[in-house]
Amino acid sequence: MDGSTPAGPSEAAISARTDAYFNRTRAIVRRFGDCRVTYAVFLRRPVVSAPRLAVEFLDSVARERGTRFEVEVLHPEGTWVGAGDPLLTITGSFAELADLETLYLQRLGPPCVAAHNAYQMCVELPEVAFLAMDARHCAGAEMADMMAYAASVGGAAARQEGAKGFIGNATDATAHWFGAPRGFGTMPHALIGYAGSTLRAAEMFHEAFPEEPLTVLVDYFGREVTDGLAVCRRFPDIAAAGRLAVRLDTHGGRFLEGLDPAESYAVLERHAPGAIRRYRSETELRHLVGTGVSAAALWRMREALDGAGFPRVRIVASSGFNVQKCRVMADAKAPIDVVGTGSFLPDLWSETYATADIVAYDGEARVKVGREFLLRKNGERKRNGSVRPG
Repeated sequence: MDGSTPAGPSEAAISARTDAYFNRTRAIVRRFGDCRVTYAVFLRRPVVSAPRLAVEFLDSVARERGTRFEVEVLHPEGTWVGAGDPLLTITGSFAELADLETLYLQRLGPPCVAAHNAYQMCVELPEVAFLAMDARHCAGAEMADMMAYAASVGGAAARQEGAKGFIGNATDATAHWFGAPRGFGTMPHALIGYAGSTLRAAEMFHEAFPEEPLTVLVDYFGREVTDGLAVCRRFPDIAAAGRLAVRLDTHGGRFLEGLDPAESYAVLERHAPGAIRRYRSETELRHLVGTGVSAAALWRMREALDGAGFPRVRIVASSGFNVQKCRVMADAKAPIDVVGTGSFLPDLWSETYATADIVAYDGEARVKVGREFLLRKNGERKRNGSVRPG
């Protein structure tokens, strides 16, 4: 973070973007008398705690309204939270909190689920660095900021367990979440098409950005091995210095150059014979020896680079790297240096729905039938919790 204090949304924006019944509740409470309430906020599935954006939103609104919200973070950022276990409690004026529920829940649920997915991916491949390439899959800038934050939280949690985690992302606007001055990335497929050849695109990039490490997409013409080696031979000094990488992004409609089902099995038999014997589903089998960026494809690329005298050229893998694919790659000991992914985004958006229930009115415990577990949790203050007064 840059240390700046986020400005709160206008009252008109809050009113327009929250549910109408919350606005009406606020009006009723103002008319009949305010009270002090405590909300418990939770998700229905396990997550990694990523509360910062929601807490900052509450802080900013409290400042704008000249009031005070006591926010107790029950699970510090980056820690695991069980299903139904409150992440935080919010205490303050019911009249000032009633219309905020929609907006702080939007800032809490998706980051917590995405952080959990990012964490799982990183711990499956602890020796691999991850890049968050999710921006173009997000529904606007606000979501992109939430997802970058989530990837940074999940990656940091994985680093606590010895993984490399997420080292950066694709856009300058959200690079600060990873402590980076700008986004990562060299070239899209469009530049290869513009250049007319993979080698020429690499030459153009190096001429324009001579001090930058060079990562070259090699699947545009379906000649991953041929074009990858051509780039290495054109830039032997960069390759020898470890500043050259080939990025495999082969789509699922074809095999990497030189592979077919039989050859894919042969490649894995040479490098990870146990993996092919342990597969448990058709999806896992496809990740191992199927089309696209499979474990066999990665091993074949590594064989070609090493055999041609380029052992320091790195391999960047992208295309559908979710938790399951990372797990399969780990089992096959696939030679990946960096994974570019946006698959930490929740597959099922319904899993991101955070919920808030009032559990106390003017100090008297009260909650709707079926949510009594929140009363128990609310009464058990976590020893690792922290209070954030707004």
